[in-house]
Amino acid sequence: MAEAEKFRDGLELSKEWLEAADSGAELLHYLKEQVPQIFCVENESSPQEEDELMQSRLLHPLECFLFGEDPQEGLEKLKHGSASSQLCGRVFKEGETVYSCRDCAIDPTCVLCMDCFQESVHKSHRYKMHASSGGGFCDCGDVEAWKIGPHCSKHDPGAATAMVTDERSLEPEFYERAEKLFRVLLRYVTDFLVWEETLELSAELQPQTKDNAYYCVLYNDEHHSYDHVIYTLQQSVRCNEAEAQTHTALIDKEGRRAVKRGTLHSCQEAKNLIRSKSEHISLQPLRVEILHAAVMAHQTFALRLGSWFQKIISYSVGFKQAFSQVALEPNADSDRPCLISRLMLHDARMYKGNMLMETEFKKLFAIEFTKHFKQLQKDFINDDHERSISITALSVQIFTVPTLARQLIEECNVIKVIVDTVMELLREHLDTNNRFFFLGYNSDKFSRIQVIFHDLRYVLISKPSVWTEELRTEFIEGFKVFLGLLKCMQGMEEVKRQFGQHIAVEPEWEAGFSLQMQLRHILAMFQDWCSSDEEILLLAFKECHKVLMQCNHQPFNREPTDYYMCKHILHVRPYKVSQQPVSIHLPMSRLLAGLYVLLCRTGAIERLEDPESYDFTQLAEHPLRCVVLAAQVSAEMWRRNGLSLVSQVYYYQDVKCRDEMYDKDILMLQIAASKMDANHFLMLILLRFELFDYFNGSYTSKDQDELVQWNRLTEEMLYLLIVIVGERYVPGMSQVTKEDVTMREVIHLLCIEPMAHSSLVKGLPENESHETGLENVITKVATFKKPGVSGHGLYEVKKERLVEFNPFFYHYSRSQHSKAEESQKKRRIQESNDKALRPPVPPPFCPAFSSIVRLLCCDIIIHVLKRVLQRPVEDRTSLWTEAMIQRALHLIGQALLEEKTQLEDSTVEEVTFDFSIKARKIGSEHGKSVFLLLSKIKTVPSLEAQKDMVKWLLQMFEVVKCLREKSSPSASMSVETTKPEESAQDKEKAERKRKAEAAKLHRQKIMAQMSAMQKNFIESNKMLYDNMPESGTQGEPAATTESCAMEQMELCVAIGPHRGSTPAEREVLTCILCQEEQEVAAQAQAMVLTACVQRSTVLTQCRGKIPTNRADGTGTSYPLFMPPELAVGTHTGSCGHVMHATCWQKYFEAVQNTTRNRLHTELIIDLENGEYLCPLCKSLCNTVIPLIPLEPLLFNYENAEIIGQHLTLPRWIQILSARIKGLKSITQDNDCNTEGSSVDGDMGLCGEGQPDFRSILSYGVQEPRKFSDNIAEMLVVCATTVHRMGLQTAPNELCPRVPLMAWNTCAFTIQAIENVLQEEDKPLFGSLQNRQLAGMKAIVQFSAAQRLKSSQAIIQRHFTDMLGVLLPVMSRKNTPSLLEVDFFHLLVGLVLSVPSLYQEEAVDLQPSAVSSAYNHLHIVHLVTMAHIVQVLLSSSDFPAVAGGEETEEAKAAAELCSTVLRHTGRLIPDASGSSVAERVKRGIEPFLRCAALFFSCLTGVHPPEELCNAGVTFQGQMEALCSYLALPSNVFQLFQDHRDPVTPLLQRWCGNPAVIKALKGKVQTVRYPRRRNRLIDLPEDYSALLNQASHFKCPKSTDDERKHPTLCLFCGDMLCSQSSCCLSQLDGKEVGACTAHAATCGAGVGMFLRIRECEIVLMASKTRGSTYPAPYLDDYGETDPHLGRGNPLHLCPERYKKLNQLWQQHCILEEIARSLEVVNVIFAFEWQML
Repeated sequence: MAEAEKFRDGLELSKEWLEAADSGAELLHYLKEQVPQIFCVENESSPQEEDELMQSRLLHPLECFLFGEDPQEGLEKLKHGSASSQLCGRVFKEGETVYSCRDCAIDPTCVLCMDCFQESVHKSHRYKMHASSGGGFCDCGDVEAWKIGPHCSKHDPGAATAMVTDERSLEPEFYERAEKLFRVLLRYVTDFLVWEETLELSAELQPQTKDNAYYCVLYNDEHHSYDHVIYTLQQSVRCNEAEAQTHTALIDKEGRRAVKRGTLHSCQEAKNLIRSKSEHISLQPLRVEILHAAVMAHQTFALRLGSWFQKIISYSVGFKQAFSQVALEPNADSDRPCLISRLMLHDARMYKGNMLMETEFKKLFAIEFTKHFKQLQKDFINDDHERSISITALSVQIFTVPTLARQLIEECNVIKVIVDTVMELLREHLDTNNRFFFLGYNSDKFSRIQVIFHDLRYVLISKPSVWTEELRTEFIEGFKVFLGLLKCMQGMEEVKRQFGQHIAVEPEWEAGFSLQMQLRHILAMFQDWCSSDEEILLLAFKECHKVLMQCNHQPFNREPTDYYMCKHILHVRPYKVSQQPVSIHLPMSRLLAGLYVLLCRTGAIERLEDPESYDFTQLAEHPLRCVVLAAQVSAEMWRRNGLSLVSQVYYYQDVKCRDEMYDKDILMLQIAASKMDANHFLMLILLRFELFDYFNGSYTSKDQDELVQWNRLTEEMLYLLIVIVGERYVPGMSQVTKEDVTMREVIHLLCIEPMAHSSLVKGLPENESHETGLENVITKVATFKKPGVSGHGLYEVKKERLVEFNPFFYHYSRSQHSKAEESQKKRRIQESNDKALRPPVPPPFCPAFSSIVRLLCCDIIIHVLKRVLQRPVEDRTSLWTEAMIQRALHLIGQALLEEKTQLEDSTVEEVTFDFSIKARKIGSEHGKSVFLLLSKIKTVPSLEAQKDMVKWLLQMFEVVKCLREKSSPSASMSVETTKPEESAQDKEKAERKRKAEAAKLHRQKIMAQMSAMQKNFIESNKMLYDNMPESGTQGEPAATTESCAMEQMELCVAIGPHRGSTPAEREVLTCILCQEEQEVAAQAQAMVLTACVQRSTVLTQCRGKIPTNRADGTGTSYPLFMPPELAVGTHTGSCGHVMHATCWQKYFEAVQNTTRNRLHTELIIDLENGEYLCPLCKSLCNTVIPLIPLEPLLFNYENAEIIGQHLTLPRWIQILSARIKGLKSITQDNDCNTEGSSVDGDMGLCGEGQPDFRSILSYGVQEPRKFSDNIAEMLVVCATTVHRMGLQTAPNELCPRVPLMAWNTCAFTIQAIENVLQEEDKPLFGSLQNRQLAGMKAIVQFSAAQRLKSSQAIIQRHFTDMLGVLLPVMSRKNTPSLLEVDFFHLLVGLVLSVPSLYQEEAVDLQPSAVSSAYNHLHIVHLVTMAHIVQVLLSSSDFPAVAGGEETEEAKAAAELCSTVLRHTGRLIPDASGSSVAERVKRGIEPFLRCAALFFSCLTGVHPPEELCNAGVTFQGQMEALCSYLALPSNVFQLFQDHRDPVTPLLQRWCGNPAVIKALKGKVQTVRYPRRRNRLIDLPEDYSALLNQASHFKCPKSTDDERKHPTLCLFCGDMLCSQSSCCLSQLDGKEVGACTAHAATCGAGVGMFLRIRECEIVLMASKTRGSTYPAPYLDDYGETDPHLGRGNPLHLCPERYKKLNQLWQQHCILEEIARSLEVVNVIFAFEWQML
């Protein structure tokens, strides 16, 4: 009824509005009445109520007005009538995963949302994933964003339904209504969102009566921290901490919050208080406004209307058009801009999604945006909010559209607008010379200004293929403005060398370089645009040159002078970099160099007017100074200028900046070298390096520092020459492509060492699309080595590419140069080549640059080389270094290669390059020609390392000489020079090989002789061999006779009368602390094994349910009985390291004392819980296990036979019952189950007379073992830790549950080990690691010794309770049924507690070996039978077994099955005996395997061979297990052998009420064999996980905030981590979702995959955790934490398997401790909040 009324109201209202003369005024009148009644009312309603009221009373009538009918019906019609949109337009939330296709995207800003990506063709391409910073939207359907595949399958228009979008997509009157409604509402919204505090409500919204109700509203800002705001609110508006926290969280989330409601006066007071309090904390007060309640209500509704608009507009294209039209309508008052501009200027990020969907409106919006660009950016820079929520972030949506960017350049000259904006904002940083000077700049503001450069990058991202006249004109206009910006940077922040004392204040340098980094891609893009049109290129070059000529930085102060060297004169102005100011910032010179090369590349250089007017000496001056500055800094001449200069030089040559800095300087020097006379150019270089006088011979020094500097400068100068001549890999300078350039970079990086893909990417320069071009070339130059279980894949350079290696590659840093040289020399030695690292043959220069090679044969270079080589020959040690000689030799090599190449390509007459002639001739009369000096250098002992290089150079001289003389011995010459040495080497090798062969033959001969002698001896002494004792036959099983083998087989039995003897082995161990050896003995000082006890759910069958084990000591639940679900066990593991107990105690005390003072110790070890790190391997430990030796045992088989005849199972049960009854502890107990415990009941089980209380002792007793006090003490230490950790209780060594927990941890640890062996498919024995084996043996012996430390009465009580499960006669009222216990835990408990029955009042006794053997035998038989029945009871399906005739086993199985069914009254479909047998054997196998491990450690009897070998069949393994455990190989035989005692037991077992209940399905039972737990299955492709995460909704919160979906790898639950919405209480402390989940799912241990961060988190206890690499790798074998690289990721099964092992082997704690020990924790991470 209410619904109908609501509809009528809404429809009636909308009709009234439609019929009214002025619908808009009516609408506003309605809003005036309703809005203040719903929002901001005095007694605040809940958000849900507010929403419902808004929906029914405001939005519903508006929707009725829009549709003209019931909105639901109208919407249905609309959906039928229109096709779906071809544009996705999903607006991204912060942190959402977005995808970009590297193959098809026009630029990296073109992205797809998760859903569109999954449905697109790009899924199989090279894509990248990254987290969105929020605000952008999906480009699916935008044909301008993608080269191919613009639509996903959802948004594909398809040929048939090609949609024509025209105005008529809505009915005319419908469209008119929409327009009318949107106009009113959008103006309403705009008015309230751009509201100023001082404004009054408009007439139509002014309420009749104005209440004195105001709000004090606090706005968000980025200056005050959470704590500041909380403190201020508590002080100012008198609220408690929780309220203040709520206010602050909402202010942060929604941007503002009303913190007080009251009268105008009270609000004014609160405002003043808030401002003054917040001003104390930070210099700026918080922004507070006072708004009238009605205004506040309208504003709240205006904000809600925003999301309503989003929803409505998404319904139809027509709505989008109507909205856009209204938003962009020019205002009637021409002075006010259109609505969208008003919103834009107030940056009220409301509807950014809608404008940009429709192409025509996108253009109009873009023009509006560009018109207001400067103002918007200024507002953004003065504001303090993030860019992602600023309107300026929309630039990426507009400027990256190629057609739109072009249009904006032509119509608004957007380049000029952007650069002008930057210039205006940076104007304050200009100095008197009109250059930037950033001292004391505001870094926050500056980083905001830099963001504007992104917009310029967006505009230039795709260069035009067709140039129109307007585009040319406007582009050059914009380029000129850009040159104005560069002009202000040219020569900025110049430096001057400090003399005398160190610089006082480090100058500011980061701002200049961050500006340079922002411009790096923009400069490259401008050059790219210019290169696409010759006209533009020539104009740009001229403009650039003109502006450069106007620059007046670092002028010369002196007149030109003449300089003379080798009969050459250089007329140039003097300038010393070491004395005058110099700047590292020269963007103008560098841009000019770039444009010049493009002129050469395109051939436009021919059209350059008046090329002679360009003075290249002048143009190269500043770049040369810059290179010299870097050289001098390297020579440590500028040490007093501090670190800032070192950092600048580092970045100048670093991969981030070098392509627009260092590389362009080298380029400019190469241009100058190609235009100037070679001698003059070299003289200029010597002058600027301040080495002119030094090489002219007119200058010497005694100052050692100065000599070192000269040597370093000479090295740098020679290096520069190598670079100028040899670095030709620039498209336009030689015939190379960009691909060749990248290939060369990659080869040189891989020559340092094999590298991972990510390291290569870091070492290569990126282009504007963040691409390095690596993938296109890597396969040509390198081979990929896949990673193992850890580490990452590596690329190694291909052998055939090594000829391209240049040791003086100009992009090597000093350390890279020496590493590369070292590794290449090492490689050459391994391949037995010489050590000479020859210069590679470079590609030839293009004609414009070909004259550069003249540098190598001019007079000055010969003079320089002579001078350098003379010094070592004359042995003037302080005047030369090896590095200098190495560079000189490299230069000579370059020259000879050049000459050789020219001679091979042309006739001798044509070749003017005459280095070899000059090198032989000049100075030869004094024996100082380059050639002769080379020959002498060969003999200088300190240049031994260069000998091979010199040898190669002398060969090259010969080769060139022969080429000049046209004689052909060139080849023979090179061979001859190497022959004598080579042949000597070969001879030596051959001799060594011959000797090795001879020695091998000799060895073989001797071995054959020995073997023959051995056989002969065995034959002649056959008798002796046959009668040898057991021990001797083990090495030679082939020689044993059958009878002997049989005897051995029988002795591979661990229990019963045929058990094998325990070998007497002495165990001598070394203490890892004091390094002393000691034998392990019961009476000796204790040796202990480090151990870690932890609770575990690795084997649980009911994950997530951890039982509370707060049972009092008398109860018979856990830990007395382990439930079959193994919900939580206690695992004790060891790292296998041994210490003396006393050494450990000292070490432990020392650790406690030293670690207490360490920062954040609690993150690594919990001192209160007795934790420490193993001194040797740093594993986490929390106790020690004392080592107890096995008792050597010689078994009396005859005695055993005799006893065996009497001590049958029924007799044994009687004797036990009698003993238990006789023991006082039981006789005094009234809780005994009287039913059936009468004599009759007992009589049913016995044949002979009634046994008495002491008859148990008649089967053999002995004295118990005695332990030294030290061992006894350690037994207590270990037992209390196990008890405390396992039950999470306070330490109490007298608690009756202490022995129970020792037995439990023994059983559980063995089960865990068996589980691991089964999981890894390893044999039961022989495949365990030493640490596991040692730990297991120690735990079994420790558990066995445990009864000696406890009260015997308690142990007897535990034994009786446990036996009650098997013998219902003795059960108590709460003894569990067969289906409620784990029988392996029961077995261990019974075996280890049965000796307590032998205790007498006066004497300590224990059973003899024979008694124990029978006790063990009968316990194993009873428990195995009970377990078989348990397996049958819990099985509902039996496997079909294809078989012929029924075997004995099958018959026995069928019989047992029918008996059990008879007792339980359950009908089962006919199951064949063989299938029952199969089911039972499979079910009991894990139990038998665990029992075999247990008895092997307890008795030390060797297991049969079948259990030590892999590949044994299931049947073979079962038989071996049965024989080892003294069971018949047909286990069902047990029921027939013991028919008499078992028949009544079966009846009682099956008739238990709990069993009946379980069989009716009322209780969940565990099936056998138990399910083996593994980590959950993960999808192969990581994007599937991201998809899962993107659809994850936090169960506890309704907002759209970014979440951190985290996946539990144990159970597959998705959690919301690191979020306040999912905090919960655990032990009284607030913890995050992961910590709370780990407590129930993994008993405090957790392994989580944080999906958005792509990393594993390991957790242990509340305070500890560590991150671990995710098992997902990219195609290059690398993990990608935080998706930093964003490459497609795939699951690596090996790594996931390793994680699984980490969990199953209980190593998570150890891993966390190790990782934290390595990392020096300075800031503690609060793991518990995860």
